[in-house]
Amino acid sequence: MADSNWSKNGLSVLSGDVLILYKALDRLFLRWATEEFQAKEYLFPTFINAQDLGKISYFTSFPHLATFPISLMLEDDNLKRFIEGKPLSLEGEIKLTATNPIREVLTPAACYHLYIYLQNTDFSSTAYFTTVNNCFRQETHYLPLQRQWNFHMREVVCFGSQKVVAAFLENAREKLSKFCIELGLPIEWLIATDPFFAPEQNPKYIAQIVDPTKMEMIFQNLSIGSTNLHRDYFGKNFNISLNGENIHSACVAFGLERWIYAFIKQFGDRKQDWYDLNLITI
Repeated sequence: MADSNWSKNGLSVLSGDVLILYKALDRLFLRWATEEFQAKEYLFPTFINAQDLGKISYFTSFPHLATFPISLMLEDDNLKRFIEGKPLSLEGEIKLTATNPIREVLTPAACYHLYIYLQNTDFSSTAYFTTVNNCFRQETHYLPLQRQWNFHMREVVCFGSQKVVAAFLENAREKLSKFCIELGLPIEWLIATDPFFAPEQNPKYIAQIVDPTKMEMIFQNLSIGSTNLHRDYFGKNFNISLNGENIHSACVAFGLERWIYAFIKQFGDRKQDWYDLNLITI
C-alpha cells in the first residue's frame, strides 16, 4: 500500500489511512480496558531493566528473541579508534570498539514493565492496568505486518485472586469473540505456548503443555492476540501481593500491526471498506 513501507529486516513505516487504522485500533482496545475494567493506563520507556528481567529467567528462556541497546564507552581514545576504524562497512555493518556494559533490553513484551513497576506492592483489591509499547523480538525471518523485529503491543492486565483472573480471561475471550463476529473478522481460539528456546529442555514449556495457560486469537493461521494466565508467577518473583498473599495475574495482548494485516486481508486496502471502529465496542 502507498501508505506503508516495509523492509526485509522486520521494520515498517505507517502513514495515511493505515496509520489512521493503527490509531483507531489502539483507541478501541484502550477504550475497552478503561471503560470495561477501569484500567489505569501507563506509558513506559522502550528500555527495560535487564536485572529485573533476570528475576523471571528471561535470558535463559528467550535468548533468541532479545535485542539490546548498546553504546560506545566515552573515553576519547575509544571514540577516536571507532572513527578511524571506518565505523560503517560497505555492507552497512557497524564496527564497534569498546562498549558500555549492557544493563537494559529493548522491550520484548509490554506487560513486563507493569510487574517491575509494581514490585513490592500489596494490593487490597483487584486491580486492572493497560499499557502499549514499542516491542522488539528478533526472529529467523520477517513478514510485513505479520512477523516483525519491531512492533507495537497493547496489553490489559488483571491482578487479583486466582478466581478473579481466570474469570477476567474467560470474559475477555467471550467479548472478543462476539466483537469479531460483529466485525466480520473470522477468528478462533487455540491453545498455545510461549516461544521458548530449546523448549523440550525448559520446565516452563513442559508446564504449559501439561496445564495450558496461553490461548491465541488466530486469524488465518496468524496470532493477532492472546490471553495469558500467569497464576502467581509474577506475584512471587516481583513480591506483588493481595492482602499479604502472592497475587495472581493475567493479561490480554494485542499485536497492533497484525490487526492491521487482518483488516487489510479481510476487508481490502481501501479505507471506505473498513469498519468504523469508533462505532463499535468490545
